Amino acid sequence: MLDRLSQTPWLALVAWLTLMSFTLFCMMGADKRKAIRGSFRTPERILFLHAVLGGALGGTLGMHFFRHKTKHWYFALLFPLLAVLQCALCAAMALGIIG
Repeated sequence: MLDRLSQTPWLALVAWLTLMSFTLFCMMGADKRKAIRGSFRTPERILFLHAVLGGALGGTLGMHFFRHKTKHWYFALLFPLLAVLQCALCAAMALGIIG
């Protein structure tokens, strides 16, 4: 499987974005639970780092699914913007426009 992913870089990118999105989705849910319980929270910079590293789609879905961070304009604007850019990068690679 890894050999096949190395032959099609856009599939490797899709796999990476899927993994990071799942991770950030789970992180958003865990942080929401922590917020409700009043326990130690995940720093916002860590959430943004995971979004920038490929988890923006999962972060956006988690933000709306868990109703977490939706009132913060920078989350509500930047997570979806990053998700669109990451999906566009996948599409461009799949179509052979780049890479």
